[in-house]
Amino acid sequence: MKKCSIKRVSALEILDSRGFPTVMAKVTLEDGTSAVASVPSGASTGIHEAHELRDGDKNRYGGKGVTKALKSVSTISEALQGICACEQKEIDRIMCELDGSENKSKLGANAILAVSLAAARAAACFFGMPLYRYLGGIADISLPTPMMNILNGGAHASNNIDIQEFMIMPSGIEAFSEKLRAGVEIYRALKSELSRHGYLTGVGDEGGFAPDLRDEREAIELILEAIRIAGYNEKEVCLAHDIASSEWYENGVYKLPKTGKSYTTDELVSYYGKLVSDYPIASIEDPLAEDDFDSWARLTSTLKGITLVGDDLFVTNTERLKRGIEAGAANAILIKPNQIGTLSETLDAIRTAKHAHYRAIISHRSGDVDDTFIADLAVATGAGYIKTGAPCRMERVNKYNRLLRIEAGI
Repeated sequence: MKKCSIKRVSALEILDSRGFPTVMAKVTLEDGTSAVASVPSGASTGIHEAHELRDGDKNRYGGKGVTKALKSVSTISEALQGICACEQKEIDRIMCELDGSENKSKLGANAILAVSLAAARAAACFFGMPLYRYLGGIADISLPTPMMNILNGGAHASNNIDIQEFMIMPSGIEAFSEKLRAGVEIYRALKSELSRHGYLTGVGDEGGFAPDLRDEREAIELILEAIRIAGYNEKEVCLAHDIASSEWYENGVYKLPKTGKSYTTDELVSYYGKLVSDYPIASIEDPLAEDDFDSWARLTSTLKGITLVGDDLFVTNTERLKRGIEAGAANAILIKPNQIGTLSETLDAIRTAKHAHYRAIISHRSGDVDDTFIADLAVATGAGYIKTGAPCRMERVNKYNRLLRIEAGI
């Protein structure tokens, strides 16, 4: 038996950044090499995402426990014994076949993904390689531009703002470390501006501030003022939004739960057009409902030059992405490994996007973990952008610190 063969897989129930249970898996090889990986979970989730297996026992963690997923890992361990850790596609194929369902509902995508990522990390350790090199090869690396969610709304905050994420993108700055510095300085300037206007500066799930404001335009204008106060301009730092509009959609109408506003699809498309004409917005994520490919295509042809990102629309699923490409819906995909459930399928989605000249944006989840896998993934795949929250809360900051280390070669 080869030394890089998998000897056993074990798992532990740990907590994510919201205090909910999640899965950590450990893959141990025949030579004693081992590695762990843990998986996040989302608050705003697409209906087509792979199934996250939870216990449902209301007497334990309110039904959010993952002991069933831990048992799945025990089953997976038997199936993977003796398989070489570097055979990523084979490992993922075995787990998917063992599950047998379309959405990984039998074993749970949380169990499968934790093992998939831990196997890749164990193989990288076995060969003495950084994870980004193991996944991406020896080509020159490029660091992603951070898309920092510095003001939270929607399902990520208990405030009165319906738009889920107000982000800044320091895309006009060269070095990653300087992009990060700009983001941090703007974040701190925004805190000062909010305080000056008498607003609270508590943070939401992803570390962005979560005050009650007059409306979304005030949020944008406060961020633009923070950019100026921090010493930057709109050519160096632009804006991005995650609308998470599927959370609003009901029977053909977009009903905003916090403000009570309602929009038809045409009205919402017009609204985005006005925002883009008034402000330096470069990217909009999930502007329309997750199954409305036709309206997405119309919006894509209307808002030329704007990055339109499919998250709930594509859920890191290659087949849904292909449908979007054929329809001309969106021009970018958000990549969340736990939406699809294996590393192999995640990499397939990134390759498909790049082949179609769609941007791939690597992303965290609102309920995240202290695992930096997605930072290495962003570098390995040459993704131009990464979403991993505000420069606040260690489960967000550790991804930024990992990218700093990669940039410095440490």
